[in-house]
Amino acid sequence: MTRLLDDGELARSSVVANCTMNRERSLSGTNGYGRELGIDVMAEISARARTSPPVRWLDLCCGSGRAPAEAAALLADRGLAGQVEIIGLDLVDHFVPGPFPAMLRLVGGSVVEWVPDGRFDLITCVHGLHYVGDKLGVLRRIASWLTDQGRFVANFDARSVRREDGTSAGRRLTAQLRAQGFAYDSVRRRVSRHGYGQVRFPYRYLGADDQAGPNYTGQAAVDSVYEPLR
Repeated sequence: MTRLLDDGELARSSVVANCTMNRERSLSGTNGYGRELGIDVMAEISARARTSPPVRWLDLCCGSGRAPAEAAALLADRGLAGQVEIIGLDLVDHFVPGPFPAMLRLVGGSVVEWVPDGRFDLITCVHGLHYVGDKLGVLRRIASWLTDQGRFVANFDARSVRREDGTSAGRRLTAQLRAQGFAYDSVRRRVSRHGYGQVRFPYRYLGADDQAGPNYTGQAAVDSVYEPLR
């Protein structure tokens, strides 16, 4: 049986430490957030900022913070600096150099431990969940960080959630995601949600497998192992 890692061991894993696929990702373009998540982040934030400010965007696993920094500069140019707050969170705090507009904070920390100081109107995570141990625990936390009208979207491979015997959690998992208010696109491998919620999944987290090999992106990723609860 594969040895499962706890959060501390996973953070030191070479698979997580060597992950570079999101470090320099831009906000737009062929490698941008729109292509990966299927939403126009700038249009979403700008529209909300003009109709119901202030607007808060949390970008999880933001890499170097290049995309949030680009967004902050564009919003400042549009005269929306006072209506928007952006937080970029990444496990490795090697961020692009500033100075940044005051609306932007880049924070080093783990998504499984970090505690926000309020709720968010938009939460994104581009390919970051592939390297998280307790993926369902993070989804539960994210649901509680959204405003009532907030939106969350992330890349998520449901096949990376596995039982202790190595089999996929399969349709039971996707059914539970939907029962808890999430949408899952199995073709594009995206998970999303609209609005705040208190979520509870019928699984107990056992640990992470960093030897799962490449996922659909072609990059080595982490499987999350759970015990189903009755």
